Amino acid sequence: MRVTRVVIAAGPLIALALLVWPSSLALPPSVSIAAEPPAKASPPETGNAYVGSETCLQCHDVKDKFNKTIHAKVFTEANARTPLMLRGCEACHGPGKVHADAGGGKGVGDLVAFRRETPEAIERENAVCLTCHEKGKRTYWQGSPHEGRDVACTNCHKVMEKVSDRFQLAKAEVVEVCAQCHLVRRSQIYRNAHMPLREGKMTCTSCHNPHGTITKSLLPENSINDNCYKCHADKRGPFLWEHPPVLESCANCHDPHGGVREKMLKLSLPRLCQQCHIESRHPTEARLPTNKLVIGRACVQCHANIHGSNHPSGFAFTR
Repeated sequence: MRVTRVVIAAGPLIALALLVWPSSLALPPSVSIAAEPPAKASPPETGNAYVGSETCLQCHDVKDKFNKTIHAKVFTEANARTPLMLRGCEACHGPGKVHADAGGGKGVGDLVAFRRETPEAIERENAVCLTCHEKGKRTYWQGSPHEGRDVACTNCHKVMEKVSDRFQLAKAEVVEVCAQCHLVRRSQIYRNAHMPLREGKMTCTSCHNPHGTITKSLLPENSINDNCYKCHADKRGPFLWEHPPVLESCANCHDPHGGVREKMLKLSLPRLCQQCHIESRHPTEARLPTNKLVIGRACVQCHANIHGSNHPSGFAFTR
């Protein structure tokens, strides 16, 4: 008697019996043996296939420009993050056999052309980009304001040539990319009081994540104030005496995109203060030493610590 080791497809009990089955006897007709798992069926032939970048470059003279981009480095070799671990042109544009056999032509071969012609085309094109770029700061792209307005990745990024030093942008600077649509914000950064975008000390993405967030206005932090505190840490507190409008939002008093008033205030003093504080509570008799300041409505001359105070004088936020 010989003990035979086999892979049995009929269950553990029959497998146990076969281990001691005499080699001279035939197997019971109800038992089937599978030495290897069955091979997977081949995908149906679609008439299209991958032909390689060499075929594409016979007509599309983009090699010199493309080789200067980060994508050229990524697709030089097979990349595990791309569909089917493809490399070259077809990793993003899809199989090109039908297109090449027809001698090219717009729309021939159903290639992903990145022309941004319809919302459906944009969704398909963005899906190609998200095959690799779906994590990190791009986690919330689906459902973001930009995605909902049919913004294509290629509206902001230049894939086929290097225009910017970082991020494969469609313009040389982040501000220029955002200003293609946000024209009002562009004008604000040229006002007297502005964030140092013109000076290159920060960019739009210092305060916003254009790929989406879970907060309002594409802010990367949990609130407007948390966003501001990244630079203005001295205003964070906690203070013994807190100023409620400050706790609520820095944007109650400041326009973060720039303005014509100092410190980017929304209104000139004292009108800004008088949105909440009426002046009738202040004495105005001529004999008071503070008369000029009261009449002149110079609020911050006395109430200097308006962002919050630990001063023993109390909630008046005085010096």
